[in-house]
Amino acid sequence: MAIKRRLNYEKTEEFDQKTTEELAFHYKEILRLIGENPDREGLEKTPLRVAKAIQFLTQGYALDPKEVLSSAKFREDYREMVIVKDIEIYSLCEHHMVPFIGKAHVAYIPDKYITGLSKIARVVDIYARRLQVQERLTMQIKDAINDTLKPLGVAVVIEAQHLCMAMRGVQKQNSVTTTSDFVGAFERDKTRAEFLHLISTKLH
Repeated sequence: MAIKRRLNYEKTEEFDQKTTEELAFHYKEILRLIGENPDREGLEKTPLRVAKAIQFLTQGYALDPKEVLSSAKFREDYREMVIVKDIEIYSLCEHHMVPFIGKAHVAYIPDKYITGLSKIARVVDIYARRLQVQERLTMQIKDAINDTLKPLGVAVVIEAQHLCMAMRGVQKQNSVTTTSDFVGAFERDKTRAEFLHLISTKLH
């Protein structure tokens, strides 16, 4: 006989109460305006849930990516390419507030300073957790790393699927948008080609 055990856990979330209440009020009105009954059982707590969800999905506004990079900035005599690839991206298109989902590939060539590898992924996440367009997201990641670490070069490539194209509009479910931005050493053909080769190759 199988015994199912229920794990007890406490979910901890911190949200500004006033902001949450105001958002919930407006989401309740939205439900009413689209023809739903926000007081029915299934939707009774939906405005509050969405109010908390949108704050989580846009938490990047409250965080400073340059501060994150600087918190793990170390002096190191290393001047070869550092790549963090396949960083998951979950963001909201600012035109329709519909998700776009994909991966970022980020590289830099240090000049005296390196940063913790997790901080690169964190920078991507901070900018992704804002209302975005993919083009701006690509540039912001590059600029934050370039301005903070002052490396010899930075490269960023993002590949993403936009649900605003899949669910509405042209409704093309399999289209992928690729954006890139390069600065410094990565503006040289040979260096850029090496980066593009490495992010497309499975080494493990």
